[in-house]
Amino acid sequence: MSRGQKPPSQRQLRVGEELRHIVANLIERGEFRDPDLLGRAITVTEVRVSPDLRNATVFVVPLGGGDVAPILAGLKRAKAYLRHEIARSVDLRMVPELWFQPDATFDEASRIDALLRSPVVRRDVEGHDEDDEGLDSGRDDGQ
Repeated sequence: MSRGQKPPSQRQLRVGEELRHIVANLIERGEFRDPDLLGRAITVTEVRVSPDLRNATVFVVPLGGGDVAPILAGLKRAKAYLRHEIARSVDLRMVPELWFQPDATFDEASRIDALLRSPVVRRDVEGHDEDDEGLDSGRDDGQ
């Protein structure tokens, strides 16, 4: 969340989670005729809804990794079908406009994990533990 931006309301969170379930189920059923979506395992990780509920950003990642660009192109082409199915499933005044984005959180988590496992960080952590022991060993137990 950037500076000056309010956190999402409970309604935004509820609608976003409902949309995530619907879009994920539609993708899982595989009723698309688009060649970029046929036979692809796609995970819908999050849906963020704007405060006015008119726009929804759907974050997706291909299961098992791979190039997300063709998936985004296929989902963009299938947007009208997805909105139609959402309208049939959810009782909203307006069905939000769908925008698709790649989800980078898994890549970021992998990068952080690799950093934490690197020898340089391990050496720093192990060195820090030794320093802590040295501080504790100088303590007088008669305090």
